[in-house]
Amino acid sequence: MGFPSPAMDYIERSLSPEVICNIGDESRVLETDLGFAVIEPASKKLPGDVFLILSDGHTQFAKLMGGALITDDGEAIEGDVLADVEVLGKVTFFINRALDDGCPF
Repeated sequence: MGFPSPAMDYIERSLSPEVICNIGDESRVLETDLGFAVIEPASKKLPGDVFLILSDGHTQFAKLMGGALITDDGEAIEGDVLADVEVLGKVTFFINRALDDGCPF
């Protein structure tokens, strides 16, 4: 028959969003107004990280700055109100939609 080609050792995987964003079993992809967000379980919370949170029955993105969560509209959630906030996951990637960018061809 023959033998396997040594070149098979050098074949690379094709690039896909799953490979680039390291999407695993625990990852979730959430559709947003501008595209998609890849959400991972939040094990460590470091300043500057963006989280998907549930606050007052609404889901929104918030950035951890010091001891407060800063939402997209600039509202600061801090102090006793933080006890009512549920962190649903850490955002690892935002993927922007390219089809409706408003730019001419």
